[in-house]
Amino acid sequence: MQTFEVLLREAEVAHGHLCAGQILGVRMAMLGCKRLGIDDPKGADRKRLVTFVEIDRCATDAIGVVTGCRLGKRALKFRDWGKMAATFLDLQTDGAIRIAALESSKQRARDLYPQIEDKNRQQMLAYHDLPDEELFSEQLVHVPMHARELPGYKSARIACALCGEGINYDRQIERDGQVLCQGCAHPEARYYQLL
Repeated sequence: MQTFEVLLREAEVAHGHLCAGQILGVRMAMLGCKRLGIDDPKGADRKRLVTFVEIDRCATDAIGVVTGCRLGKRALKFRDWGKMAATFLDLQTDGAIRIAALESSKQRARDLYPQIEDKNRQQMLAYHDLPDEELFSEQLVHVPMHARELPGYKSARIACALCGEGINYDRQIERDGQVLCQGCAHPEARYYQLL
């Protein structure tokens, strides 16, 4: 594994700036890999790891930098739970660990650096230096993975009977003898509205 400082610089470049979330994300991902015994997530171990992130914030970019997991590689999974947490799954051993940032770490940053008014700067300093046990909770977990969720999974592309758009990875819904995409099957749940 690259050093913390090298990974932090890579995360800063990838994200566009350095902030407390970046530092937390780098540390979280390094800890997850360490706990799973994955020493080279972007090299020799690159096909072993799938990461689930629970927030779409700065830490997520840093986690991707450390782990090498990407949405386009199907190795980064997003669950919109609004939590500063991630689960790291070793496909080789089926071992998984969920790591979440402790809410108490924000207060810990204020306690350590009361002379600094900028809370981001307080957190950056604290998150850089605090031991893992003061930043994170850890849970060993099991993550059931359907074959269609795995990186490298191939499936037939099927056209939606209503809109004609292609559907990948077995995401179609069969209703009344028709094959439908998610948007046509559940138009009320679309993230967009047709004009």
